[in-house]
Amino acid sequence: MDGESFRADLHVKVLDESVVARAKARGLDALVYAPHFTRLPEIRERAARFSDDDLLVVPGREVFTGTWRNRKHVLAVGLDDPVPDFVSLDDALAEFARQDAAVLVPHPEFLNVGLGGEDLRRYRDEIDAVETYNPKHWPHHDRRARELASDLDLPAFTSSYAHLRGTVGEAWTEFEGSFDSAADLAAALRSGVERRVVRRSGWSHRLRCGAEFAHLGWENSYEKVDRILLSGTEPTHPDHVAYDGRFECVY
Repeated sequence: MDGESFRADLHVKVLDESVVARAKARGLDALVYAPHFTRLPEIRERAARFSDDDLLVVPGREVFTGTWRNRKHVLAVGLDDPVPDFVSLDDALAEFARQDAAVLVPHPEFLNVGLGGEDLRRYRDEIDAVETYNPKHWPHHDRRARELASDLDLPAFTSSYAHLRGTVGEAWTEFEGSFDSAADLAAALRSGVERRVVRRSGWSHRLRCGAEFAHLGWENSYEKVDRILLSGTEPTHPDHVAYDGRFECVY
């Protein structure tokens, strides 16, 4: 791309001083911070705390739609109001549309947590971009993601999907132009601004990718399922008092 560019790691789960330092050392302009099972006001507050003139930290929500055993992740950037996990995909997308948020599909067709090709075709007009490289993917996952994005003529994006601090900045999306706010970045994603998918390479990158994949064992442990999903009082459960009964849980 010619002219000014903007480098964004569009999906990280961790955020602290070391993450910010690493992002800046990698030359990033922005991070999208979207931790699991954390309500939007808390995400927004923490993002603002770590944003400065050199790094924009954008609040995001990776919403788990469907049931735990058949969950489909959708990443929203630019939300004004909280959206819980474990609502139907239809309900989540309708709420994202109501708020005019950018809708991104992370890790398509990955294990049991990504939207499949059939989902992408059905909701193609409601999706703003598809992730075509993810450090947790195996090569065939990335190939399939690229094929889906190309076949459906949907813009691509990438992220480090960092659950571990050392993975931040291993992959990023480089946009044409420059953005000063979270709203600017969300608008660019919605409008399909020209961008390119970039990732690091070499043994260090492969080792970090392997560590992220190994992290999935803990991420999907039954202990975490029991702790988070069954009480109905967790922060992003649809039955939580914060949502005032506006959303119907799929359980």
